[in-house]
Amino acid sequence: MEKIRLQKFFTDCGIMSRRAAEEEIRHGNVTVNGHPAEIGTKIDPSRDRVTYKGRPVVMPRAKDFVYILLNKPRGYATTTADPHEKKCVLDLLEGVKTRVYPVGRLDKVSEGLLLLTNDGEMANRLTHPKHSVPKIYRVKVDGAVTEQQLNTLTSPLVIDGYTIEPVEVEIHDMTDDTTTLTFTLYEGRNRQIRKMCEQAALTVRRLNRVAIGKLKLGGLGVGKWRYLEPQEIEYLRRATQMPAKR
Repeated sequence: MEKIRLQKFFTDCGIMSRRAAEEEIRHGNVTVNGHPAEIGTKIDPSRDRVTYKGRPVVMPRAKDFVYILLNKPRGYATTTADPHEKKCVLDLLEGVKTRVYPVGRLDKVSEGLLLLTNDGEMANRLTHPKHSVPKIYRVKVDGAVTEQQLNTLTSPLVIDGYTIEPVEVEIHDMTDDTTTLTFTLYEGRNRQIRKMCEQAALTVRRLNRVAIGKLKLGGLGVGKWRYLEPQEIEYLRRATQMPAKR
């Protein structure tokens, strides 16, 4: 088997993101064949023995992959473990015995559709803009949105020094007091929608992700979760151009 970077191995195993893996390696929590790992280490998953905090890390087989759709409530952090956060999304997955991690992020005060899985390749593809899987958000802001503000939101804005791809923004509903906008994103910078609204002088009252591609919340209650149906998993494979058999 071709050697891969240790950080990628952790994401493929569904343990944690590459960035989180780098931090664990730096803290000396990872070994390869009994020796402390270093950033940049490459391994052969079929031969090398990797441990994390003393426990073996094994690449799951395709039949062991788990895909979960959660209706995230406000107040929960999208993280696998953070000692500074009292409530994390994993706390909501009662009965799930497989270790999974979130695909992308919803900030603590945002809500809606969140995918979690232990399929690292799927997670990486879903968060990469080149695979063109749209994320749909309903965003309620204060006041009646003007044409000028709408033009600002759909222009190629600069967020944290990065010029974002133009975003599709439409007015879903509007009153004198509030406007509900529909945002369609193909990439997702950190707190992108909130920062876009700031540049348009709009105050976000509520931010809710309602769909990822063809996946929707449907009647799933807030704080509830379900496993993806086989046809939904197959849809994600096709949408991210993953091989049919792995």
